[in-house]
Amino acid sequence: MFAKHVTATALALVIGGGAWAQEAIIVQSTTSTANSGLYDYLLPIFTDKTGITVNVVAVGTGQAIKNAENCDGDVLLVHAKASEEKFVADGFGTERTDLMYNDFVVVGPAADPAGVAGMTDVQGALAQIAERGALFASRGDDSGTHKKELQLWAESGVDPTSASGEWYRETGSGMGATLNTGIGMGAYVLTDRATWISFENKQDYTIAVQGDEDMFNQYGVIPINPAKCPSVNVDAAQSFADWLVSAEGQEVIAGFKVADQQLFFPNAPQN
Repeated sequence: MFAKHVTATALALVIGGGAWAQEAIIVQSTTSTANSGLYDYLLPIFTDKTGITVNVVAVGTGQAIKNAENCDGDVLLVHAKASEEKFVADGFGTERTDLMYNDFVVVGPAADPAGVAGMTDVQGALAQIAERGALFASRGDDSGTHKKELQLWAESGVDPTSASGEWYRETGSGMGATLNTGIGMGAYVLTDRATWISFENKQDYTIAVQGDEDMFNQYGVIPINPAKCPSVNVDAAQSFADWLVSAEGQEVIAGFKVADQQLFFPNAPQN
């Protein structure tokens, strides 16, 4: 289960394969898919089927994209669609495919100092947090979650960075560490739902804001282009991407649950 403390450095998960595996690939991934336990569940199934070992480097989406652009990997799996499409347009990826989705939520303390508990208008909730000067902990790390958070702030008409170090606190770290920091100071936090469900150190925190369609969280998978990165294990990378979006891979994703709750909802296009 997801640990209570996660460092800002890359979390490398080496799963499956063993000495008999003939091939291996590196997946540059967002942290939420790793923190949730999805890879622990999914990768052994893929490895048993194909003999391909999958090594996951889990960092913020922005860093994962940079790593992939530096040819440190074979597949990119993140959640910032505009950045993913640019990655492909710039020639670093062969094709982007929708993989699965869930949503973002704002969590907060039981005391609810901003009075936002139960709201479904995320922009209105953020504006109210800012107006009341209630503490808000941001990842501040160019991750997919951070990109979404900044988009939501902009839509709310608030520039939170003008209050950096005051009510707006940037941790510069991953989701788990930011949740720990936010909970420690009594701050609101935007998190993906999968990480929140898996997170153990909730204390008196609950979901305060949810249900806004603007909190939709889409994940995509992209094989890295060998024309840019000749070291890519092309066949194995394509096999993994194809399996994830296949009917079998999508069924496996749908079957992953924590505390009887489904964390990711497959939505790859099916022929």
